[in-house]
Amino acid sequence: MYQASVTVFRHYLSRVSDIVAVAGPDALDARIADAFPARQQFATAAGFALRIACPLAGRESPDLPQALGPRLAVARAMLGAMTPAEFEGAETRIIRHRAGFADIEQSGTDFLFLYGLPNFFFHLTMGYAALRAAGVPLGKADFDGFHSYPEGFHF
Repeated sequence: MYQASVTVFRHYLSRVSDIVAVAGPDALDARIADAFPARQQFATAAGFALRIACPLAGRESPDLPQALGPRLAVARAMLGAMTPAEFEGAETRIIRHRAGFADIEQSGTDFLFLYGLPNFFFHLTMGYAALRAAGVPLGKADFDGFHSYPEGFHF
């Protein structure tokens, strides 16, 4: 569970930090239709990373700074302080949480794979898409950190 949560969240929050640097502060107000602006989408993704990893590790979810830069830094640092041992038994740990106005109870496995990761990537992708729609020159390589394309090619 550690590899499927902390490792993934840390990698993609690092990507968000790089995307934010490319975008610049003004572009972070971009949004798709009536969705939250990119800044809030990324902040929500950072919050989800801890909202998911902390209960799996048997920790309380912390309050995070509101400002995006410090929020990303704190989330990445807190995730970096977690250990695989904290996640032993997380698969069967019962997690009680709210999804909007719904009260939910899930096993750790369902919580991570059916709720946590999809919501994290939803907000990450919405922020990325808002920036792309606003003309920020981002590509798949910026999103995942693995792809490589020629200069100026934004797939």
